[in-house]
Amino acid sequence: MSNEKTQTGPKFAPVILAGGSGTRFWPRSRRALAKQVLALEGERTMIQQTLARLAPLAKPADVWVITNGWLQEIIAEQLPEISQEHVLAEPCARNTAPACALAAFLLELTEPETVLGVFPSDHVVSNAKRFAQVLSAGIKLAAAGENIVVLGVPPTRPETGYGYIEQGVTVDGVEGCCGAVPIDVHRVRRFREKPDPATAERFLAAGNFHWNGGIFLWSAKTLAAAVREHVPDMVPMLEAIAAAHGTPEFEEVFEREYPKCENISVDYAILERRSAKGEKRSNIYCLPADFGWNDLGSWASLHEHLGTSEKDNVIDGATTGIFAIQSSGNYVYAPGKTVALLGVDGLVVVETADALLITTRARSQDVSKLVRAIHEGGREDLI
Repeated sequence: MSNEKTQTGPKFAPVILAGGSGTRFWPRSRRALAKQVLALEGERTMIQQTLARLAPLAKPADVWVITNGWLQEIIAEQLPEISQEHVLAEPCARNTAPACALAAFLLELTEPETVLGVFPSDHVVSNAKRFAQVLSAGIKLAAAGENIVVLGVPPTRPETGYGYIEQGVTVDGVEGCCGAVPIDVHRVRRFREKPDPATAERFLAAGNFHWNGGIFLWSAKTLAAAVREHVPDMVPMLEAIAAAHGTPEFEEVFEREYPKCENISVDYAILERRSAKGEKRSNIYCLPADFGWNDLGSWASLHEHLGTSEKDNVIDGATTGIFAIQSSGNYVYAPGKTVALLGVDGLVVVETADALLITTRARSQDVSKLVRAIHEGGREDLI
């Protein structure tokens, strides 16, 4: 990430959420080696890619990372340009609302007008130029009042694994946020839970529903005010932690106060409650995440991302050779091995030094259940 970035317009501080327990891509991912610190595509890890695409919009000194104790050291190694004081390890997992709110309370003390952007650390974006265009427009909109901006992914299928954003009316000329770049801005009508298959089909057909990709923009003061309004019980803890940041007492205060915060997502805590005010009063806007987004949530989605069709055999991990007869749609990770496939379809085979996973693409979403069984079996060395 270049240090030569000259920031213009509203000050922007990305907050990269990088917690997680490393279960979805087991056995490659572990508690201390979660998805975001793996290079699942290309040479850079997922979190390094996240930081790189934010480079045109933010200085390294303005980036924050919120992670956990298992990953703090490796993330600091992978992102040496980020200040160590800006890589915070949660004492315990408390979902996304406390993490986002903590960043807001920290910045509210000194730079309340700063626009915070919340970004998952483990997503893929194929069109970085369009990403920067949409994000730049969103930053300007978030800075133009008490606005909350969400990025909605245009759906390509009736997906049941994502929450949805129901869009309302189109808004023109919101403080000139989009300039000459064609970007649709909609008011948000409401947020919808992960649907059943029939509802997902209806959402897709309606045309005004987008997937919630977990990217949000708001000024520090706007988010802090929303926390005080919608989840006031967390405020004393967050204020105490923010006040202690940069002092010798910070770690002690963080460890004591943070676990008292409610374990709740920012979607439930803030966005859904704010949207209940109504489309015109909530000040929530949706911009399209039309930049080739993929959350790579399972081995099956990685197969889809790396292959050109559903029938491709995707052989990953520097294998020494591949022989496939009457086999299609398989994903195999076996570094240093020759892989031979005979009469099998839709498998996921992943080999590491101490474990071997064999499942189907259809069941790859359930790998976390397998990790839970391994934990219950007492094999902490594999977790």
